[in-house]
Order: sequence, then C-alpha cells, then structure tokens
Amino acid sequence: MEAPRVPDSESMHFRVRLVTRWSDEDVQGVVNNAVYLTLFEEARHRFFGGLGLIERGEFPFLLAQCNVRFVAPGRGGVEVDVELSTTHVGTTSLVQAYRVLEADSGRVWCEAEALLVGWDGTRRAKAPWTDAFRAALRR
Repeated sequence: MEAPRVPDSESMHFRVRLVTRWSDEDVQGVVNNAVYLTLFEEARHRFFGGLGLIERGEFPFLLAQCNVRFVAPGRGGVEVDVELSTTHVGTTSLVQAYRVLEADSGRVWCEAEALLVGWDGTRRAKAPWTDAFRAALRR
C-alpha cells in the first residue's frame, strides 16, 4: 500500500492544538486508531470554520477516503498538534494531508491523506466547488 503523501511541517498551511482524552487509549495503552479520524475531523472543522466555509454546522463535503500511516503509538490525556494542508483541489473533490504530533516532544504519531468530495445535503448528491469556496481556499 502506498504511504500518504504528506508535505514537511514547514509546508503545512494550518496547525491546531488539540487534546486526547485518557479514554482514547485502548487496552494496549495506546491511542485507538479510530481516534485519529476524529482528530483530523476536528482540525478540518477549525480550518474550514476559520475560512467561513461551514454553514449551519455542516461541512460542504463528505469524507470519501482516508489513508493513515501510524508512525509511533499515541497516548491519551496529552496535547497534540494536528497539521493540515490542502494538497489538491479538483472540480468536485480535494485532497488534504495531515500530521499528528505530540505537542511536548514533537514526536510524530501519524501522517494521513484524505479525499473529500463536495456534497449538496439538500439534493443528497455530489456537488462541484463554488467560486467562493475556491477563493477561500486560496487565501
């Protein structure tokens, strides 16, 4: 399987500090793999919210695919930095790259790529990006 294509930290466009919960650890004492998808989603929410692209609390897209490469086991109850960068924008989809790092040590826990598809919730159908959406991403 191909590893996610993730730019170096200096090239990432957005970074947010989040906190894992003590209950995020599984029985092996590491952050459960499903928690990473929640961290990516929270970073996306803050990123797109900051651009003014979330209306009525709804993303204008759906997550279609996510490829995660786990680098080091995470821990619950610690601060993490989630880096995010939009690496490709098509007509109806875009690709974002993510990196999760432990805030204190800077140790990378995982890297990922996600495919997001434009979505019209009213029509319940795939939708192209609007000019306003594209302009906000360029800022």
